[in-house]
Amino acid sequence: MDIRVGDILLMKKNHPCGQNRFLVLRSGMDFKLRCICCGREFMVPRSKAEKNIRQVQRQEEG
Repeated sequence: MDIRVGDILLMKKNHPCGQNRFLVLRSGMDFKLRCICCGREFMVPRSKAEKNIRQVQRQEEG
């Protein structure tokens, strides 16, 4: 999957705060994500994150 910094990921599972939208802060072998609702930042292995992605919302360039 082509995931870039600045994309918003809609996941299949919710964060404990109830939100399922996450901002990508870093991509590579791991993703660093920030919860849109509570602001918590965490690292997730790429393989685990890609299984749980429902939709990718691109940030428009330009």
